[in-house]
Amino acid sequence: MDFVSLRIITGDVARLVDFYERATKTSAAWANEDFAEIRTGSATLAIGSTRTVPLFAPGSARPADNHSVILEFLVDDVDSVYENLSGFVEDFVNEPTTMPWGNRALLFRDPDGNLVNFFTPVTPAAVEKFAR
Repeated sequence: MDFVSLRIITGDVARLVDFYERATKTSAAWANEDFAEIRTGSATLAIGSTRTVPLFAPGSARPADNHSVILEFLVDDVDSVYENLSGFVEDFVNEPTTMPWGNRALLFRDPDGNLVNFFTPVTPAAVEKFAR
């Protein structure tokens, strides 16, 4: 089995896609006005409209209501990413901080309030773990 995608349900697909395109410097692939994907080398961030929820099960997902999931992106230099995102990201939860497990992490919220972590491995063990 392979993990391939995480989907965010939102009330404003265009706004959230624009945010993630700017934050990741990756263009989205649009299926239609209700669904787009940001594809990376290892997984896809899918962004779907609230209008898609009834296709799965009515009421099964609510936009802007995540309190337990953090979207994580491995980046080459989290400090330079922080500099690039300053002035664009409105809600930084923390500035780049070296975590006890060896990653330098930047935590912020997207426009729907979802937590996003951009991180760079900095200790030898973390670098080895995430070697590309």
